[in-house]
Amino acid sequence: MSTPELTASHATHTRAATDRGLEGVLPGPIKITMLGAGSSFTPRLVNDILRIPGEQGGLIALVDIDERRLTAMKQVIEKLLQKLGRSNWRVAASTERTEVMSGSDYIVNCIEVSGTDCVRWDNDIPRSYGVDQCIGDTIGPGGLFKALRTIPVWLDVLKDAEKIAPRALVLNYTNPMSMMCLAAGRTSAMPVVGLCHSVQGTSHRLAKRAGVPYAEMKWECAGINHLAWFTRLEHRGQNLYPVLNEKAEQDLAGNPSDPDDAGDLVRKDMMLHFGAFITESSGHLSEYLPYYRKRPELYDRYLGEGYDGASRFYATEWPGWREKADEEREGMLCDRVPMEWERSWEYASWIIEAHQKDVPFRIHGNVMNSSGHGGSLITNLPNDGCVEVACMVDGSGVHPTRYGALPSHMAAVCDWNMRMFDVAADAAIERSIEKAIHALMLDPLTAAICSPGEIKAMTLELFEAEKEYLPGYR
Repeated sequence: MSTPELTASHATHTRAATDRGLEGVLPGPIKITMLGAGSSFTPRLVNDILRIPGEQGGLIALVDIDERRLTAMKQVIEKLLQKLGRSNWRVAASTERTEVMSGSDYIVNCIEVSGTDCVRWDNDIPRSYGVDQCIGDTIGPGGLFKALRTIPVWLDVLKDAEKIAPRALVLNYTNPMSMMCLAAGRTSAMPVVGLCHSVQGTSHRLAKRAGVPYAEMKWECAGINHLAWFTRLEHRGQNLYPVLNEKAEQDLAGNPSDPDDAGDLVRKDMMLHFGAFITESSGHLSEYLPYYRKRPELYDRYLGEGYDGASRFYATEWPGWREKADEEREGMLCDRVPMEWERSWEYASWIIEAHQKDVPFRIHGNVMNSSGHGGSLITNLPNDGCVEVACMVDGSGVHPTRYGALPSHMAAVCDWNMRMFDVAADAAIERSIEKAIHALMLDPLTAAICSPGEIKAMTLELFEAEKEYLPGYR
């Protein structure tokens, strides 16, 4: 039986879209290091931090190996400080993390390792074997090879942090989330929590779809990143699933209840057959499952455009997204792009505020399943895996809450993916080609398409194409 949902948790996500904060003031200046500071996440995350009520300033250290993007981001953050009148903050920037990371209170990780060069191979080589991906950065061949490139760098970051910023709380935004947090949990003493916005976004979407005020909806959600289940969904004591199921049946029959919400059919179909809604978009979710991306008639029935399931969507669009982000950055500096943002519902600033003020605040984070007191957080998932559960944040850190047992069929779907993550994380830690091959053999979608021999050939072909970015693998 899962633990009762706390009423305060629902206000958490509502107020996170405003400038309001928790009671009290921060006890003093803080130091925050942003790794991968050229990321499009950085301006809004920093804006959120600057809007913490009672903040006492400090130092924002920006780190990126791309000197051009780093220089532009430093100028953006300095301009944001000026616009908000925050003279109590300083900005430092370096392409070498050890030059500026020392003594950090918080490390926010948004790094990207060789993604622009490898995203084409991550998608197109598997596609030649029949494995078609929409996003391909957290699971499947694309997710595996992103992990193999990223985790060794990530673990070096954590080793440096242990030496020069041992008291820092590490907030990870980089995908593949589950494998990143799993590798960290197995090798590092640093406290790491993986942050994603799919729980916040989906909970708001479900309230809108059910036609109820978000602040009045009671819910529980647990599982793994991008595959967490809303096992409880109620409004004033009434189960909301009958309403959602009726609408989903109409949508799947081609008679949408709401023309503006007619897509997202993979999630709706999974809800009808498994009994709960899942946190990630239909296109991305379809990569975690063996059901939808394997025959033309299934594509036609369940998959749509863009995030709704388009083939090669991420690989096709990402180069343009990066260019757009750079253009927006230039626009901010020239006052062509406005920088007047409200505080967002991204968790980073709320964790920092709750931690500094020692005021309890609830988030959903990715943590080791073994990090609960007295047993696994989700009791019917692997104890040494990474799960996404409700966590309470206060002055002593991030405290995962014990969920209990998921319904067994829901746990089994998570477990499929966790077995792949298990071997993949070890492949990256040990830089083992053999374990990488075995990890992809365990991937649900890849296994639904290819034989073991084909999976081995595909993996070796990917290693050959990306060998420049995979040093030390043997």
